[in-house]
Amino acid sequence: MRRVTVLCGGVGAARFLAGLVQATDPAGITAIVNVADDTELHGLMISPDLDTVTYTLAGAIDPTRGWGLVDETWQAMEQLRHYGRHHDIDPSADVGNDAAGWFALGDRDLGTHLYRTSRRLAGATLSDVTTEIAGAWAVDVRLLPVTDDPIRTMLTTVDGRRLGFQEYFVREHHDVEIAGVAIEGSESARPAPGVLESIDEADVIVIAPSNPVVSIAPVLAVPGLRETVRRARERTVAISPIVGGRALKGPADRLLRELGHESSVTGVADWYRDLASTLVIDTIDAHDVPAIEQSGLRTIVVPTVMSEPGVARALAQRCIEAAVAP
Repeated sequence: MRRVTVLCGGVGAARFLAGLVQATDPAGITAIVNVADDTELHGLMISPDLDTVTYTLAGAIDPTRGWGLVDETWQAMEQLRHYGRHHDIDPSADVGNDAAGWFALGDRDLGTHLYRTSRRLAGATLSDVTTEIAGAWAVDVRLLPVTDDPIRTMLTTVDGRRLGFQEYFVREHHDVEIAGVAIEGSESARPAPGVLESIDEADVIVIAPSNPVVSIAPVLAVPGLRETVRRARERTVAISPIVGGRALKGPADRLLRELGHESSVTGVADWYRDLASTLVIDTIDAHDVPAIEQSGLRTIVVPTVMSEPGVARALAQRCIEAAVAP
């Protein structure tokens, strides 16, 4: 059985994993998932990236939004917003409790957060609860939070405000200019059990087409992760989340530019060249192959826009082939 470890976070990673389970035995796949997007609202512990991956692999994700559960209802959120409107609460106020309901949680999705929170309060680790939730959804892929310790992505805007990731991404609709990004708590965090071993023992490591700044960088910020991936560079394949100079979803292109990087596949190559030996890019960017290879990366040009299930499977298969027999 081929062992494949994927560093991931967000919708792009989830879609890639959905293709990967069609290309190789799911029992041999480990997904190391970003948890710096996690937040606490309404007294609940919420892990958006872990849940997006779980719901996608379970075939239960909402295909339109790319997050949350299909056929969801929203009665709890509507009641919360009713109270907020009645008392004229500013959506940007009382962020810790989200009294105005800017962070939408579906009624069924709330069950996941209630379970996670109750188990964590009872002493279970995030790794334990993740395994339990994945098992309840009959997900065969091994899902590992990168750490069981709290880490948080904090973004500083050009006007000096500090925003948690969900405040930036959801409340502000990622429509504010960013001057800096920090991963709070990462210095003292420890890799979750099995994380480093899954990289060392993998036949193939894939850096998913996730946002390099706020999905992959937090994973690599946990002590030991970057060094372990770097040692496995010849077995590591990165997939560019930038296609034709733009992100397909989310603010990856803007964040790269705002932080002084190039929003292109060559910019992604610069970001990953010490971690991966191969970069996978979309056919639209084929003209950049010479520039990428000058930076020391092999290049594979294939369709990477996973709008159809077959594309994700073919992409996953090509990544496996590239790492096993470059």
